[in-house]
This record gives sequence, structure tokens and C-alpha cells, in this order.
Amino acid sequence: LLLCYPEEAAAIVSGLKNTDVFVGESATFTCELSHPGVKNVQWWLDGSPLHNNFVTEISERDGMIHTLTLNDVACHDSGTVTFRAGSLISSAKLLVKGIFLLE
Repeated sequence: LLLCYPEEAAAIVSGLKNTDVFVGESATFTCELSHPGVKNVQWWLDGSPLHNNFVTEISERDGMIHTLTLNDVACHDSGTVTFRAGSLISSAKLLVKGIFLLE
């Protein structure tokens, strides 16, 4: 007799957190899943998909810890960062603060 159990659905263990940074700094977002193997992982900023390049670093560790780093951010990068993995979604706000010099 062989018993088969359906694979447990993945869940978000630790979601994205709102982040405030200054112009020119880097902003890092991390989302941890309950187990590896989740398909269709995608990062978004205000509804636009993000891709790995010299400004946007997307990485994955052990198939469960997904990280997005936005380098050298500008004020126009402020918005909502979204992580999607299959049907799982986590979002957080990115606020890029300008530096004002007072004389």
C-alpha cells in the first residue's frame, strides 16, 4: 500500500518591509518562503517588472530567500515594491528621500 500526500503549498515566512533611504543609497528587500521550488518568481516596482542588471540586483539563496537590491536610487524610484512567487504576493513601500542643503 502506497500513500501519497499532496505537496504542502508554499507560504511566505517573512514578507517585504517598508524601506526609507536617501538619494544615491541602496534599498534592499527580502522575502523568505517556507520551502524551495516555487515557480514564476518576479519582482515589480509600481507595476513594472524588474530584471537583473547593474542597478537592480536580484538574488536567491537556498531557493527560499529572495532578495532585491536597488542601487543608487533616485526620488523617482519611490513606490511600491512587489514580490510574486506563483500565487504568493508580498508588497512594501520604498521611500527615497532627497537631501536638501540649507545655507
